[in-house]
Amino acid sequence: MHNPGSITMIPEQNTTTTILVADELELVATGLSELLRDTEFEVIAYVKTGTEVLAWLENNSADILVLDVSLDQMDGIDTTREVHKLYPAQVIVAHSRLREIEYINSMLIEGASAYILKDADVNEIEIALRIARKGGTYLSPAAQQAVDKGYNFTDKIMDGQYVGLSQRERDIIKLIALESTNKEIADQMYLSIETIRTYRKSLMTKLNVKTAAGLVKYAVDRRWV
Repeated sequence: MHNPGSITMIPEQNTTTTILVADELELVATGLSELLRDTEFEVIAYVKTGTEVLAWLENNSADILVLDVSLDQMDGIDTTREVHKLYPAQVIVAHSRLREIEYINSMLIEGASAYILKDADVNEIEIALRIARKGGTYLSPAAQQAVDKGYNFTDKIMDGQYVGLSQRERDIIKLIALESTNKEIADQMYLSIETIRTYRKSLMTKLNVKTAAGLVKYAVDRRWV
């Protein structure tokens, strides 16, 4: 009688891709979880702030971190920078309502693999997640359009030198957003009024905005105030 011998069963590989969502609104995480229910992606955890992202990653892991740019305590750009520094292999996908080049460019430079807008449908979200998971880069059409247009008011270009903000510049933007006058900012920072005026002009150039209102919007978008 022929003995077919023993058969070794190979365990089925788990193809689920796990996701940590960071967003001010838990509804966003719930919505993504529902949209991705019948896909290979699974939302396994949700946090509200950039600080909570770092705390969660200390003891846990997820294949993809999906985060908003406008996070409290530590915004999405700063969070991406810190996560990329501590966990270089972590896949990061930006998920935001913001479509200006300043935010898109900053997120990509700091380590995000994709930038998708919050009005994206499930098909686009799946495409973005798959591309990011495989090491590629994806931009929503509107985000790509912003990148293609480049900087409207300055001569900065996408492949040019990245110009970040110093802590002093951040502090000045916050004070401008809080409606402080040039004199009040100068007095508080022990600088001359002319120096503050110079900073204002330089910041508007760096951030590609025409007026102080643009600086205020930038601070609000990044949840600095």
